[in-house]
Amino acid sequence: MNLVNRLMLSVLQLFPKSLVKPFAMRTIAGENLDDAVRVVRDLHSKNRMATVDVLGENVSTKEESLMAVKAGAEVLHAINENHLDANLSIKLTQFGLRIDEAFCYSNVKRLLEIARGYNNFVRVDMEDSSTTSATLELYARLRSDGFENAGVVIQAYMRRSEADVKRLVNRKVNVRLCKGIYIEPEAIAFKDREEIRRNYLKLLKMLLDAKCYVGIATHDDFLIRGAYQYLREMSLQKSDCEFQMLYGVRMKLRDQIIADGHRMRIYVPFGQQWYGYSMRRFKENPQIARYVLRALFSSS
Repeated sequence: MNLVNRLMLSVLQLFPKSLVKPFAMRTIAGENLDDAVRVVRDLHSKNRMATVDVLGENVSTKEESLMAVKAGAEVLHAINENHLDANLSIKLTQFGLRIDEAFCYSNVKRLLEIARGYNNFVRVDMEDSSTTSATLELYARLRSDGFENAGVVIQAYMRRSEADVKRLVNRKVNVRLCKGIYIEPEAIAFKDREEIRRNYLKLLKMLLDAKCYVGIATHDDFLIRGAYQYLREMSLQKSDCEFQMLYGVRMKLRDQIIADGHRMRIYVPFGQQWYGYSMRRFKENPQIARYVLRALFSSS
């Protein structure tokens, strides 16, 4: 992040949450499960799938983790009860990864059992580099224990991701491939935009060559064109993968991908922990932060 963007984000963080909230809510369903159900139902009516995320991570107590399990279970029940074309996304630090890995595993296993009963799916999301190895190890254990309804995330900006993909493709895994948004040191993460793009397309080709189902998660026109080209060159069916985008972001591009006949899944976050999520998104896309700042100053 350059100096101007850092300063802009610092200024934004000085504003009361109550002022930032209306703008943050453009990319978040709301604070409650009913909000998420409403948004997903609307997406479903427009031929869009969804993945639902209860915002929150890095809990410090087992009690908080168990509350997260309860919230995740409620999402799965609501998806089933409302006949929604949606699944659940989770972050392992919300389920106790930093507290006790065995405890975290039991929590995630419980959600996967509920999801399997509904013929549904749980995406194990990726967080910062301090949890990458533990996340992939826990995911490998889940797959070894027979949970085929679990997917994982690979971040293209991480230098280790090529080696991780080489290990994953043997299992024909379901992978969400994204660029990555956490701030990492250059020693372990690519910083140059073109390097990240090249690595993204390299990893995408590796996954598609191995017949893995890929969630192509990007808002980058260059990467979308590259994905289209791979699908043509490899004679893949449009049902062999899906595109994924964030709720409230680049709606015209999303609509064009759907018009081109591709599957589209929208990431729908909700919950009380909306502020931290929003700040990460502002870091990822400074243009959004600029828009928020202009709106805040014009209304003051």
